[in-house]
Amino acid sequence: ESDTASEISFQFNKHKKTPSIGSHSSDMASVSSVSGSVLSVYSGDFGSVDAQGTVEFALDYDEKNREFQVHVSQCKDLAVVDEKKGRSDPYVKTYLLPDKARMGKRKTSVKKRTVNPIYNEVLRYKIEKMVLLIQKLNLSVWHNDPLGRNSFLGEIEVDLASWDWSNRNLNWYPLKPRSLSAVNGVDHRGVMNLSIKYVPPGSLGKMCPKNPPSGEVHIWVKDVKDLLQLRPSGVDSFVKCYVLPDTSKKSYQKTRVIKRDTNPVFNHTIVYDGFHTEDLKDACVELTVWDHEKLTNHFLGGIRLGLGTGLSYGISVDWMDSTQEEVAFWQEMMSAANEWIEGLLPLRSL
Repeated sequence: ESDTASEISFQFNKHKKTPSIGSHSSDMASVSSVSGSVLSVYSGDFGSVDAQGTVEFALDYDEKNREFQVHVSQCKDLAVVDEKKGRSDPYVKTYLLPDKARMGKRKTSVKKRTVNPIYNEVLRYKIEKMVLLIQKLNLSVWHNDPLGRNSFLGEIEVDLASWDWSNRNLNWYPLKPRSLSAVNGVDHRGVMNLSIKYVPPGSLGKMCPKNPPSGEVHIWVKDVKDLLQLRPSGVDSFVKCYVLPDTSKKSYQKTRVIKRDTNPVFNHTIVYDGFHTEDLKDACVELTVWDHEKLTNHFLGGIRLGLGTGLSYGISVDWMDSTQEEVAFWQEMMSAANEWIEGLLPLRSL
């Protein structure tokens, strides 16, 4: 039923409360620190401010350094957020859409007490030209609030495939109201088709030669649909798996790479032994999908299967953040010992 069956032990110091458990470092952690959630394109409090004014910027691509550059010059006649004080504290934020995770956001400094801010800053993205041409630039202006309730002041979206790259001049563009259509579905990263099963210790009977002395969690990664396409030829994807909080090499498993396919079929089974029933409340199976390249792998999306309590063995951890769908999937596995539980779960930024 699968091309590969890997069996590894689930082992970590459950009672040793060290900083490494609460603040584990993995490929996931390094990516999420720069990417953030895609929906943070529109994070903050929109308030009742109507978009108005213009923004002056220029776009360029540095072929030598393989760098996309957004030269943000200035804005004029922005909306006033604090009418009593007659002030706005604006800054400019950019995203490449659809969110490719590794790109993250870029933003300028905040200019205080002005509706005509001057920035003269360059926001830079290290990216291949052919990848850039299948994306859109979202440039938005925001009022910075000390309490974090930032107000949206306007935006512009540029289709980079049709952009005139010979035009390196600064030009003025009108700011538009926020696009709700851009929020809906902007974080669609694909869907993973998988099955999981928990085999409690000794549950198969004494006469069974495969009766595990300790519990086992079986993970059958079948396929993924509608992955983000990072290049015209498709995507070369593979799946990584960890059982958190263990991020050691013993916990790490991965599938083979499926080339040039946004709907890869993996059919790969992983078995983790060393699981006791009580561990299921504190552990989390993290499955992440990556695009494989020679120099670096790019994060495409992932899921975390667990109870989503925010705690692991009494320690607060940021990775115990499963969605309602992921929690329900894990709970169904816990309540149906020795049975395969099938599911389709959307990939997300982690």
